[in-house]
Amino acid sequence: MSARQTTTERYRRVRVLGHGGMATVELAHDRELDRPVALKRLAENLAANPEFKQRFLREARLAARLAHPNIVAVYDVGEQDGRPFIVMEYVEGETLSDLLRRGRRLEPAEAVSLALQACSGLETAHEAGLVHRDIKPQNLLLAPEGMLKIADFGIARSLDGTQLTEAGTVLGTAAYVAPEQAAGDPVTAAADIYALGAVLYELLTGRPPYVADTLQELFVKQRRGSIEPVCELAPGVPAALEDAVMRALARDPAYRPESAEAFAGELGGVPTAVTRISRPPVSRHGPRWALMAALALGAALVLVLVLALSLGGGSKQPPAASPPHAAGRPAQQARAFATWLRDHADG
Repeated sequence: MSARQTTTERYRRVRVLGHGGMATVELAHDRELDRPVALKRLAENLAANPEFKQRFLREARLAARLAHPNIVAVYDVGEQDGRPFIVMEYVEGETLSDLLRRGRRLEPAEAVSLALQACSGLETAHEAGLVHRDIKPQNLLLAPEGMLKIADFGIARSLDGTQLTEAGTVLGTAAYVAPEQAAGDPVTAAADIYALGAVLYELLTGRPPYVADTLQELFVKQRRGSIEPVCELAPGVPAALEDAVMRALARDPAYRPESAEAFAGELGGVPTAVTRISRPPVSRHGPRWALMAALALGAALVLVLVLALSLGGGSKQPPAASPPHAAGRPAQQARAFATWLRDHADG
């Protein structure tokens, strides 16, 4: 589709799905392929810059080359009334931001499952030379069947440098930005790993790694502050999982996992079950039989002790044979001691 074509020629708008300071997302119907699509139109103030608009369209076309089940597919790009738009796969479901807004904190296994899917999508993009630069709960879509999809690969790089300063940008967006990205330093795939680590931290604890009232306060905390340990906010999270999350949130990109695949390896190798108090195994014969067997064994041991004391006063008595080795289940041990006592009670 040429950038000169309009949305009304092929895409019939149905309703608005979301609106922000940078773009508007609408549900539309693709007349040619008879399917629902998500149509994202760039905000007028951003589209007024010709250089930015061309960069936006170029990056969207690059993103359209990505094909992965965990990445929202980019189908088409176009322009209407001077405003570029991207036509994307429509994902019926909710974002992780919606999930967090309901106050839900995920169990470790569920959070890791979502993070592993995100790692898979990011690895494909990074291998293709694309860095997302805006991984956050709002850009992670959750389909009804549990499939996670990363959205906005088509505009993240183009918006780099504007997302922290444009009017309408919420503070929460910056909470997932890597320190080097916030400082204006060169951004690599490590920035996406940091952002995913921040999202995983919030899924486990219910809050982002840094909480601040202003962007300036947030950036100062990223550079000088410390992150509250995951275990203090969510005691049931395994230590190995906490270590993986904290490594992804390292200030220095060199200390983070070297790739999304490496991060997935760390996450996939940790136990995700909530730790519980362990209890001794119950006998397969039932607690009543186990108690009776234990009492019988205790009684046998007491008799052995009494017999040994009574025989110890006679120097001419031959040494008593040693009791049998206590092996097997409690009931077997009790029967063995009872047999030994009958054989040796008369000396």
